[in-house]
Amino acid sequence: MIQLIRGFKDILPGEAELWQEIERVSRDLFESFGFKEIRIPVMEKTELFARSIGEHTDIVEKEMYTFPDRKGDLITLRPEATASIVRSYVQHKMYAADPVRKFYTIGPMFRRERPQKGRYRQFYQINAEVIGVDAPYIDAQLIFLLATLLERLKVTDVAAHINSLGCPECRPAFREALTALLDGKKERLCEDCARRSGTNPLRVLDCKVPACREAMADAPSLLEYLCEGCKAHFDSVQRSLNRLGVPFVIDKKLVRGLDYYTRTTFEIQTGALGAQSAVAGGGRYDGLIKMLDGPDTPAIGFAIGLDRLAEIVGLRQADLEKKPRLFIAALGDACAEKAFDWICRLGLAGVHAEMDMADRSLKSQMKQADRCGADLVLILGESELASGSAVLRNMRTKEQAAVVIDDQTAARLLAHIQ
Repeated sequence: MIQLIRGFKDILPGEAELWQEIERVSRDLFESFGFKEIRIPVMEKTELFARSIGEHTDIVEKEMYTFPDRKGDLITLRPEATASIVRSYVQHKMYAADPVRKFYTIGPMFRRERPQKGRYRQFYQINAEVIGVDAPYIDAQLIFLLATLLERLKVTDVAAHINSLGCPECRPAFREALTALLDGKKERLCEDCARRSGTNPLRVLDCKVPACREAMADAPSLLEYLCEGCKAHFDSVQRSLNRLGVPFVIDKKLVRGLDYYTRTTFEIQTGALGAQSAVAGGGRYDGLIKMLDGPDTPAIGFAIGLDRLAEIVGLRQADLEKKPRLFIAALGDACAEKAFDWICRLGLAGVHAEMDMADRSLKSQMKQADRCGADLVLILGESELASGSAVLRNMRTKEQAAVVIDDQTAARLLAHIQ
């Protein structure tokens, strides 16, 4: 028997309805705030991610699904969405008509990580991006939007963590101080952090290995090195969040390993997922668009892990499962023909109706109606066909109503259902 590739999963009926509801709530909220959907390809040229994410990150060095096409060009399954959205913004010169754009996208990403709870090699993200706005108000609005979305999805036990990563003017001094500290602690770091300390030292601050966290307990805070502009920006974000009633924690160890992040960075963390506590995160990436050959344009965005989110939402799958409104238990060929016509007409009218198509006994059909959770059952046999009347039973209340059998039966059933 052929089975799934390790790290991939099927989204089965039952769970799929939960995902659809999460997506529906997300779309409704985004569009209320002026975001428009963008659909980007799942494959891009490898150069896009190497340039945007950074060649010395774990994603590019170890996790990307990269392969040559028939012409030898390197192609990569997208590990994240931001670079692709920026590529599209630049390629189609969207900035020419209006540099300010709000996008959202929902879809699969691919990274060859170690599979664990809520994390897969094909995983799904909900992304929101704002391009062309450098005001700190938009930073606060995105965090507010994220908190609101989680509230609407009935996610509990969450906390917003925020930090500032500074800018190209103030970050070099911090990097120098951090590198000096790391030089004296390499022997206490895990293998990955020892390697990162020379290429991507900020990632060491975010390591979850206890020994590394202990070694970095006295690490300097980037907040102590912010220039006046970055400090004023971060202070404004905090004031806006307070006015909006969004509780937050200033987390000096919250960093981003991707090279394009600047200034505000944030995460929504939960205690419901164990060590992998982040369910959503994002930040400002003011240098990315210029890095990818576009105009010097500010931008900010966030990504939500849909796989993780589905595990912690307060929505019940049973409440979202779509069940037929009507089941027709038809006995005999003549009755089955009638039933078939009616369920097709009801389907066109937007009503989910089912019937048995295997010519089984009435007892078996009633069991099937019960299993599928139909609200109403119409029993149609030769006697009902001959008398021109059948009984429609409400499976919840046990109430019954007579339905005339003629050319207008489908319309009569529709009236009962509505």
